[in-house]
Amino acid sequence: MSETRALTVRRPSPGRRPTVSLTPRERSRRRREARGAWSLLSPSLIILGVMVGYPAVLMVIQSFTDYTVKNKVQGTLPAFIGLENYIDLFTQSDFPAVLMRSLGLMVVLTVLNMTFGVLVAVLMTRLSRAWRIVVSIGLLLAWAMPPLTATVVWGWIFDTQYGVVNWAMNTLTGTTDWTNHSWLLNPWSFFFVLTIIIVWQSVPFVAFTTYAGLGQVPGEVLEAASLDGAHPWKRFWFIVFPYLRSILTVVLVLQIIWNLRIFTQVYALQSRGGLASETNVLGTYLFRQGVGEFGSTAAIGVVMVILLLALSWGYVRTTLKEEEL
Repeated sequence: MSETRALTVRRPSPGRRPTVSLTPRERSRRRREARGAWSLLSPSLIILGVMVGYPAVLMVIQSFTDYTVKNKVQGTLPAFIGLENYIDLFTQSDFPAVLMRSLGLMVVLTVLNMTFGVLVAVLMTRLSRAWRIVVSIGLLLAWAMPPLTATVVWGWIFDTQYGVVNWAMNTLTGTTDWTNHSWLLNPWSFFFVLTIIIVWQSVPFVAFTTYAGLGQVPGEVLEAASLDGAHPWKRFWFIVFPYLRSILTVVLVLQIIWNLRIFTQVYALQSRGGLASETNVLGTYLFRQGVGEFGSTAAIGVVMVILLLALSWGYVRTTLKEEEL
């Protein structure tokens, strides 16, 4: 005898999903599948909780205390001081200036990375196979170079005495005004050099990701639009961009997070002559805080996490809505 399973579908009310009545056998099977899925996920969840969850909770707790290295050495408990660390952070330190500087730098870097990355990806689709390979190798070399190594190389290019840039400027102007000129002493020129280094290393990721997404655009659609007389900009905006929207959204969020967390390049340039007090970003500011001031540094970390979550919340919300559909 064959067993039949009856499903009763109820008419959904406006704004609600349709409800399906399952048999006890079907509900039992789904519960077993759920338990199996959670059992497979449990090792990863445990590791994630230990490696991410515990430090995050501990950081939040320490941000409300006056925990210092003295408490750690003596084995004493810190005192609970409430929001005092956060109040001091925004009223009795230069953190607001560092925060605005980091946000401004993040916006500039993200716009440049996304713009040049997409342009390079589109250019690669128009190049011949040989030139595409050459461009890809050049991008890979820039991308594969460690940030510290790249900063050292560019630091020598802009070096005060032996830099190629100073020599080129003297040659072009026919003067010696650029001899011993320091590009890192002035904050504006410091961030100019920093922008070149970061954009040079970040564009390859955007370019390769966008180039892979361009392969999903049907050639027949582009050819039909071209025959209809559509302008290249309209073809990109109305045909290509919808196919790339999800990819570019992910890349944009990653660029925002990475550009707000830069540390190595800034610290290395500061070590070569930059003024730390005028060129600090969030990462270096956190690193240069008082040694052993765990409570205040934890407050800075909490503010950075909240800021990153706020900046990426739009993407998270969009992803959740797409999964519900």
